[in-house]
Amino acid sequence: MKRLLDHLAGCARFGMRPGLEAIDAVAVALGRPERAFPSIHVAGTNGKGAVAAILDAALRARSIAPVVRYTSPHLVRLNERFSVDGTAVGDAALAAAADAVLAAPGADQLTYFETITAIAFVLFARLRPAFAVLECGLGGRLDATNLVVPTVSVITRIGLDHCDWLGDTIEKIAAEKAGIVKPGVPVVLGANEPAVREVVSRRAAELGAPFVYAPDLADESEIPGGFSLGGAFNRENAVTALAVLRTLEGLGTVPTAPDPCVGFNAVYWPGRYQRLGAMLVDGAHNPPAAAALAAALRADGVQARSLALVAGFCGDKDVDSVLNRLSPLVARGYAVQTSNPRSLSAAETAARMRAAGIEATECASLDEALALSGAASAAKEQPPPAPRVLVAGSLFLAGEALASLGAISASPARRPDPSERLSPCCGSSQPGVK
Repeated sequence: MKRLLDHLAGCARFGMRPGLEAIDAVAVALGRPERAFPSIHVAGTNGKGAVAAILDAALRARSIAPVVRYTSPHLVRLNERFSVDGTAVGDAALAAAADAVLAAPGADQLTYFETITAIAFVLFARLRPAFAVLECGLGGRLDATNLVVPTVSVITRIGLDHCDWLGDTIEKIAAEKAGIVKPGVPVVLGANEPAVREVVSRRAAELGAPFVYAPDLADESEIPGGFSLGGAFNRENAVTALAVLRTLEGLGTVPTAPDPCVGFNAVYWPGRYQRLGAMLVDGAHNPPAAAALAAALRADGVQARSLALVAGFCGDKDVDSVLNRLSPLVARGYAVQTSNPRSLSAAETAARMRAAGIEATECASLDEALALSGAASAAKEQPPPAPRVLVAGSLFLAGEALASLGAISASPARRPDPSERLSPCCGSSQPGVK
């Protein structure tokens, strides 16, 4: 693992490099591992990781095995990005796949995300899974995962994020996401505004790809009350996943289940609307996600000006819009600097909080913020009342908070190498993009 982490630390010099030429050349040298397994390819602005996690659990619940999953980012360990039947891959298997990739001609020129995507392809090809669920990083058309020709393509809700890279309108961003559509391969689009539906359906028609609008094939009333992910937005994600499963059934590639939502009560997707007693941890970092988070908190009984907010942000996010959406629910804010190199300082975040009308305290560390906010005691409250402490603003911060509270493994031997903090928060090929 040390060789891999040292190599990834050096990948920062390549920054963002749109295009598939480099990873395609390495994939050819490796014998096209991405073609060795059937896959489901998931893109979108928000919800793509949750849909991937739901599909993973649902396929395994239908006795399909093995099922592997590639997502980003990791919360604590790099291994989390590579899941095998619901468990993060072990160091030995990950290191062996990495050794094969790093030995390939041209591998020394790959970006961080291209490198770990190539590793996922090799790792999964060796495991010969029944299905691989692959989450896009940034965009879709030029994303490293877009080498695959999947059984089904999936696009979740699209919003304005990463505008510098993907375009400054919903239509432009939708066109980039629709770049994952392949000739003849069905594409399932989750609930979206009409402009997005028009862009994706038009691209599907151009390529002869059957187009499925998820709300036409599945309904929220079908999602069980025991669904394990909280928040109304995750019920929307569940509808998208159910539509994908029905599309796969129609293709004859997965068995029809008497309970179409079997496995939905066993989905584990930490750091995304995750309840710990009266504490809630969510990686919301862009305006659409913050709006969905605020709506879900109100639905869970959170009253105006009742939350303690622990938050830290990357400097390239629309921090003011995020805070403005959350501020009506916040009684006091505790600002921290995350471990991401692009993080705002605690003082900068506190100033942004005050500008949004939040009384804010600048904290020297996350542990100080958690202590001042009462997070530890809130996390132990049983039965849990409405949330009263919220951690949000960054998935890295979410992982650090869960580790600090003992809700996710973070033993000294397993803490992430500092080089991993150069990794893309959203899986893009640019280190640190989130």
